[in-house]
Amino acid sequence: MKRVSVFGLVIVLAGLLVWVLFFWHPEGTGHATLESPQLDIAEAPRGGDFVLNSYQGPVDLSDLRGKVVVLYFGYTWCPDVCPTSLGMLSVALEQLSAEEQEQVQVLFISVDPERDSLQHLKEYGEYFHPRILGVTGSHEELTRVAALYGAAYRHADKKSDTDYVVDHSADLYIIDRRGALDTILRHGSQPQQILSVLQSLLQNN
Repeated sequence: MKRVSVFGLVIVLAGLLVWVLFFWHPEGTGHATLESPQLDIAEAPRGGDFVLNSYQGPVDLSDLRGKVVVLYFGYTWCPDVCPTSLGMLSVALEQLSAEEQEQVQVLFISVDPERDSLQHLKEYGEYFHPRILGVTGSHEELTRVAALYGAAYRHADKKSDTDYVVDHSADLYIIDRRGALDTILRHGSQPQQILSVLQSLLQNN
């Protein structure tokens, strides 16, 4: 198990290096995460269905019944938090069998629709793992989805229409095969923690 963990860490570090070379935008600095207790949101997120857009067309959460779904709110210009979180998630996904991976769908929900085109979201998500699909929508739609899951985001340090950062919740929201919010994994959860939750839901539902 230690050898697998070390190998996973090497994958994350290598992935982050490539991400810095191809995706990092140095003007977007000073990024911060938003912690759920600080948000004016219901104390017990209930989850719920929604429809957002992807390069494949509309993605309706209700169409993903039968799969374990992982939601992550972020944006492709994120300088550090998003690539670290997605890197950890990708290590966990790689430890699932091919059959198990087919039963998991990750939705990377961009809270920066002005800069994140659907094509760029496709490339960004698939860079980390083929099971990560980038989706987004209008700010009205994104705010509604975030509220359903106890997340939030806000634009910060906006110097221009293209030069700004977005502070956002950085937790993983894991939905069971029936479409119910099962687990919220806090930012910084290690691959083994993520893997354990995914395998439990895959085996018990």
